[in-house]
Amino acid sequence: MRASRLLSILTTLQARGRVTAQQLADDCEVSLRTIYRDIDALAASGIPVYSERGAEGGYRLLDGYRVRLNGLSQREAESLFLAGLAGPAAALGLEAVMATAQTKLMAALPQDLRAGADRMQARFHLDAPAWFDAAEEPAHLRAVAGAVWSQNLIEIRYQSWRAEKQREVAPLGLVLKSGSWYLAGQVDGDVRTYRIARILDCKVLERHFGRPPDFDLGAYWRANTERLEAELHPNRATVRLSPRGVRLLEALSAPYVRAGTQIADAADDDGWRVATIPVGTTVWHAAAELLRLGAEAEVLDPPELRAYMREAARALAARYGVWPENLTRGSGADEALGQGMGRARR
Repeated sequence: MRASRLLSILTTLQARGRVTAQQLADDCEVSLRTIYRDIDALAASGIPVYSERGAEGGYRLLDGYRVRLNGLSQREAESLFLAGLAGPAAALGLEAVMATAQTKLMAALPQDLRAGADRMQARFHLDAPAWFDAAEEPAHLRAVAGAVWSQNLIEIRYQSWRAEKQREVAPLGLVLKSGSWYLAGQVDGDVRTYRIARILDCKVLERHFGRPPDFDLGAYWRANTERLEAELHPNRATVRLSPRGVRLLEALSAPYVRAGTQIADAADDDGWRVATIPVGTTVWHAAAELLRLGAEAEVLDPPELRAYMREAARALAARYGVWPENLTRGSGADEALGQGMGRARR
């Protein structure tokens, strides 16, 4: 275990340059005292590792010192092939490059590790888009990706939900989320998110830009996602759910809605339970989400949402007419609906 940790510390120092003891402790999941002992052990073995004091201090290797570290464990070799995502690589124009790199890596692996790499590719597959949704193929994805890599400014014509806009953007990074590509771009000093499928035109400029030294793409995306989720569902509704309604809510709601939902443990005499659910910014938005639950949900609060749901139900009843006498609400109606849909497909 210690030998593996010493090797990990050495590769980290070689890859990152200066690293603090706390960062090493976090990476290795050990105490600071353990890291101090490991650093002493590396130095005692002849590795030129030095410490620098101060706010910008940490540990580093002697300038120019390199060590060849070719040893891979079986699990490490397997994980490298799991990281080869064919779909996103193809979208970025890197499918052939990735395939060549994997072939070279396979050839470089010892014979006893190749079987594990083959097994990983055969048994794991990433399908990025959500269910019943196709992956986007934005027209300007490769141009934007090239600008991200080369740090060239881009000029885009963008269709937001409000209006069409013209922007000069410093492209900082790309994110693939549920089959859709997004650009984190800096405009007038602020970092904003653009869905690449909504970029109508893209021109890569000759001018370059400097990346903000403190910009972390992963941290930005997490914070941006949390902010967006909070903005889209800032209100709460109290809803009475049937047992089937609870299951429908779990199946149809977005993850952040499910995470924020609180369902009472106790049920009433009919088996229904009261839940508090995050809902949208407007009554219309909230009703549109809750109407998917049909008659398996009853809004209790707020009053304006309950009134809207009542009017929506009245309008639906008027549009579809009287319920057929030979059908009962529930499994019989579901079976008839399924038969009707089957006839329609034929």
